[in-house]
Amino acid sequence: MAVLKVEGMHCEKCVERINKALSAAELDFSVSLEDKTVTVNGCEHCVAAAVEALDDLGFEAVQE
Repeated sequence: MAVLKVEGMHCEKCVERINKALSAAELDFSVSLEDKTVTVNGCEHCVAAAVEALDDLGFEAVQE
């Protein structure tokens, strides 16, 4: 499990976009708008795929 800090996530629309992209990538994840985090359950490849998907959306994700 890895927790990614996503400071650019500000609203429910951001959460919706993130959910859609990470679901399309078939990742096991959860999103917290309150904490501005995305938790990815899986291997390093899954975490890298999540970071790449977030980057494609314009979000910077930093592993905590």
